[in-house]
Amino acid sequence: MLAGLRSTKRIEHSEEVPITDHLEELRNRIIISLIALAVAFVVSFWQHQWIIRFLNSPLPADLPEPMVLNVAEPFMIALKVSVAGAVILTLPLLIYQIYAYVMPAFDPDHRRRTWPYLTGASLLFFVGLAFGYFLMLPAALSFLINYDAELYNRQIQAASYYTFVVWILLGSGIIFQLPSGTFLLSTVGLMKASWMRKNRRIAIFILAVISAALPGGDPVSMLMALAALLGLYEVSIYVALFVERGKARAAAEELESDSDSDSDPEPDPESDSDPDPDPDPESDSDPDPDPDPETDSDPDPESDSESDPESDSDPDPESDLEPDPKPAEDV
Repeated sequence: MLAGLRSTKRIEHSEEVPITDHLEELRNRIIISLIALAVAFVVSFWQHQWIIRFLNSPLPADLPEPMVLNVAEPFMIALKVSVAGAVILTLPLLIYQIYAYVMPAFDPDHRRRTWPYLTGASLLFFVGLAFGYFLMLPAALSFLINYDAELYNRQIQAASYYTFVVWILLGSGIIFQLPSGTFLLSTVGLMKASWMRKNRRIAIFILAVISAALPGGDPVSMLMALAALLGLYEVSIYVALFVERGKARAAAEELESDSDSDSDPEPDPESDSDPDPDPDPESDSDPDPDPDPETDSDPDPESDSESDPESDSDPDPESDLEPDPKPAEDV
């Protein structure tokens, strides 16, 4: 199986492959993610006591440790916090696997953006975790625990408390992925900065609903989450604008390169093979001018007759060959 994972071909943009290759790539990426989660789960379970103490720190100092109500609850809590720790540890790898599988179909230049996107998305997630742990969680616990505190004997059940804390942390980390999600949607052309500005009121309503749906349920944590989402929404507008300008710049450079290649004249093959200018073919092949064929082959009969008038008259051939005989009576 590991040999098959190593030999998996990464499908690039505009590459036509059978559906089986896509399924094979998806299977291998799922297997890699599950292996990473399993390794991170082992590490988290090994350190689950430290994780539990870390999650107990936001509790008020006057409260006792969370209590358990059944015999299996400590083990189930250890599994629960270990799974949450595994997800947090492997999140950068999970983001990369999703990005590497989806983005080649939309972005031909996805390789150049892989590491900047992966770094930004991971940093945003951990910033969201810090925001939830240091700001949202203490505010929510203070409001909820001290609400009508004089009416109750305040005891915190361990299972419900750790579920509450885990969902607060994961929820705050997820809402901080708004700029990275906007980056992906803008890259594939599904989100525009002008649209986000135009529909800001609708976005504020949707963000308020999301903040109210977070596990805290108290108005303090909801307002803190809403404030964070509004700030992230404004940052996302500039992210979309940055992506659009980059795409426009790339399109302009491509158009300019195409126009340069079209305007560049094709070299003349004859001039390339014979760099020297071709001289006059008549002067090279026949330096002396060709005389008049009529004067050379057939001289002017009139000029001959004028120069030699006797040659023009044709003498009797018999007189030249044999003299006239004398008359008979002279003999």
